[in-house]
Amino acid sequence: MKALKIVAIVVLAYLGIVVAFESLIGFLQPTAGSTLVITTFDADGTPHDRVVSRLESGGQLYVAANHWPRAWYTRALENPEVHVSLDGEKGDYRAVTVTGVEHDRVESENRHGVFFRILTGFPPRYFVRLDPR
Repeated sequence: MKALKIVAIVVLAYLGIVVAFESLIGFLQPTAGSTLVITTFDADGTPHDRVVSRLESGGQLYVAANHWPRAWYTRALENPEVHVSLDGEKGDYRAVTVTGVEHDRVESENRHGVFFRILTGFPPRYFVRLDPR
């Protein structure tokens, strides 16, 4: 019974670390030279901004849903007409779901380290290609 309590405490502590890290990222919205701001729209047209990492592969622009909180990704799938602020310039884009060989290529060119995966709780990773409109 004591071993079960220890395991439960370790699991709860780990979940607490993941929740704290994900919350901190969402709250701070870190920006750097490798980020962009994607504006997605919900069903009633309300805009929502999110800072995401900018990825490039094969001359195309991509973003990835790397974390458990991914409302921006869901909105982009539901309404793929998005706005992007990149390097001080704003533009209209179409968010295209990436699958198959293209997904594998982008993943292999933009891998996350084990430490990042541990901190984020091993979320599934999905990519969106941003095609200019």
